[in-house]
Amino acid sequence: MDLTQALPIAIHLETVTVQEGTRQDFVFDVAGQIVKIGDTLYIRYKEEATDSTEEIPVTIKILPDGSIQLIRAGEMRLRLKFTYKERNESQYKAPFGMLFFSTYTHNLHVSLTDKPIAGAVSLSYDLYMAEQKIGEYSLSLTFTV
Repeated sequence: MDLTQALPIAIHLETVTVQEGTRQDFVFDVAGQIVKIGDTLYIRYKEEATDSTEEIPVTIKILPDGSIQLIRAGEMRLRLKFTYKERNESQYKAPFGMLFFSTYTHNLHVSLTDKPIAGAVSLSYDLYMAEQKIGEYSLSLTFTV
């Protein structure tokens, strides 16, 4: 799989959030890119903000050690790291300052194929602020060229 040059991909993304007993489901079909830099695979796309017409750049990094980073750029920058059965510290840059979070990843699975270039990323995790659990989240992303 030669991914040293960015390739356009079609992305199907499903997310589920459960906060304070309320479940929300989101489904997106967007265009994106995939590229490999060194041993790290990058999946990039733009997500429409629910409260404006702004598009938020999102990058999912699949690291050689099997962990995943999710980065949402824009005015408020979020960086979450996921490692199977581990707790990871994360940060969220908001206009009023930096907030610190942690994730605990219950499920993490990455599947990639060469011909055709396609793949799937699925994860489920709990999000904490300090020691307080904020919610339960899952993400399922599939892509193909």
